[in-house]
Amino acid sequence: MSARVPLASRTVHGQGHWPVARSSTVSSARERRPTLGERARDLLNRVVPRGSRSLIVLVVATVAIGVAIWQFPVDAPLVTLLVPLVVSSLMLGPRQLPWFVVFVLLVLALVVPTQDDISIRIALTVVIIFGLGFVVLLSSFRRSRLGVAGIQGEQMFIDLRDRILRHGGIPALPDEWYVAAELRSAGGTPFAGDFIVASRVGELLEVAVVDVSGKGQGAGTRALLLSGAIGGLISALPPADFLAAANTYLLRQDWEEGFATAIHLSLDLTTGRFELRTAGHPPAALRHAGSGRWEVIETEGPILGLIEGTTYAATSGEMRSGDALLLYTDGMVETRTRDIGSGIDKMLGQAERLLRGDFEGGATRIIESIGSRNDDRALMLVHRR
Repeated sequence: MSARVPLASRTVHGQGHWPVARSSTVSSARERRPTLGERARDLLNRVVPRGSRSLIVLVVATVAIGVAIWQFPVDAPLVTLLVPLVVSSLMLGPRQLPWFVVFVLLVLALVVPTQDDISIRIALTVVIIFGLGFVVLLSSFRRSRLGVAGIQGEQMFIDLRDRILRHGGIPALPDEWYVAAELRSAGGTPFAGDFIVASRVGELLEVAVVDVSGKGQGAGTRALLLSGAIGGLISALPPADFLAAANTYLLRQDWEEGFATAIHLSLDLTTGRFELRTAGHPPAALRHAGSGRWEVIETEGPILGLIEGTTYAATSGEMRSGDALLLYTDGMVETRTRDIGSGIDKMLGQAERLLRGDFEGGATRIIESIGSRNDDRALMLVHRR
């Protein structure tokens, strides 16, 4: 067994004895030494917190504009003060914004007497600036309930919208299966009361198409909360218990418009066997490749969120090669002048024409060609190649 050599006396070829441990310590100390830019950034963070930088920049800009108006009353118009006022409504939080608006209006009051001639045009400009400042103040008071600045609040809504859309993402499926989902909201906004949740556990694909009471942005917040809950329930519970658990969840929310309709599909990707359960929802439609005809699969069940302790019976079937299945919401088939039965017949007629020989992109073609533009719409197409 060889004797251990002290660390400080080990030899490096070509350099004699050198304290290796001391060398590594020195090099690491040099690596940890902050650069001039890092020191300046640390100093800036200590002196000016991140949340106050936008406020300081806007204050400096407002002062500069005020000095320019005071020194050059002809060349620098009063309306220039609208620039920091509008920018502040986007950048500042609800605590800083009211005080900055008061500061801008104070600067305006100080520079108005420096004008050579107080004409009607200048008086009208002052009134407009004060009016816009009042509007910004009102928006800041309403925004204080959320607690974030304008751009941050918009980013939050974008994130919430993306989460709704991600819940409807189709998981990876075998090559013999094609599944596509489409959503359209009333008014064209990204927030809708209809949503789709899909999950795959092993060889079992589970899909829920849900229609929350209301439409558009009014139902969007309830749809967001419910889609998160249903997304957790659908993958955690047996298919037979899913709608009952969703019904219990809605009853506990105690919403004024706390009801929803839903259709739940549980599909075995190996055999093609499926189960359908509905809760006050329009029935699914199955196209048989052999006959080329559509069959409406009637299922019954009470609406979610109205009756406690309900059960939902299943209707079973099998998808063979070439078959297709449509799940949809009532916005696809019901209008003020047409009942659901007539709407289903019209939708299936359009589906037969649009899907003939080509199911790829079929969900998009169907939802664009039929349905009420004044109601939220959701459609899912399942095809076994």
